[in-house]
Amino acid sequence: MKEDRQAGKENLEMKADMEKDRKTDEWLGDEKEVDSTKVGQLILQLRNEKGMTQQQLADRLHISNKAVSKWECGMGCPDTSLWPGLASVLGVDIQKMLQGGLDPNGPDIGKIQNIRFYVCSSCGNILVSTGQASVSCCGRKLQPLVCSSEKSAHEITVKETDGEYYIAIQHEMRKDHYISFVAYVKNDRILLVRLYPEQDAAVRVPVMGKGGDLYVYCTKHGLQKAAFSCYKPA
Repeated sequence: MKEDRQAGKENLEMKADMEKDRKTDEWLGDEKEVDSTKVGQLILQLRNEKGMTQQQLADRLHISNKAVSKWECGMGCPDTSLWPGLASVLGVDIQKMLQGGLDPNGPDIGKIQNIRFYVCSSCGNILVSTGQASVSCCGRKLQPLVCSSEKSAHEITVKETDGEYYIAIQHEMRKDHYISFVAYVKNDRILLVRLYPEQDAAVRVPVMGKGGDLYVYCTKHGLQKAAFSCYKPA
């Protein structure tokens, strides 16, 4: 009986390891052929930025400091099971580590008209950038939403009251079809309001003068954009 229980435990551990490897392979995608020298240099750079010794990094990953030294000398790469933990400790995206460089974006020069919205299909997170950016969530790289070229079939009304705009959208709010967010963009400001199923499809934003753009994201029909002046606040 004791041997059977031990065998059962080992089988469960083996299945858990296989599942971990499967998920890690999904995260790694097509980047399995890596340059160990570049990866090692990046690990060294990031470790130094964190103010960590090789031993401290090794302790966080439950490995020997010799393994860390081996990576940083370009004599091998981390085992696939270590990538998620290593990326978390060093605070960097796994894909960037596999490429052996962070490839930073150019400086943001503050052009708010270049705003981009991203929605994670796994967890529903909404992210925003004001220029070229590499955005990831739940281990996957996100692509910016593209505004639909079709005219929105959802009627939007805007009323001005007590220094606020009350924006109402004629739209159902079911779990499988609803308005996820409304964003009012003007000058150097972004006012984003997230909505959830079973709420009213309406938001309030402060009056910021004339002009600006209104973005509305529907989980079924995508992102819609229009000049705020089109709605003629009452």
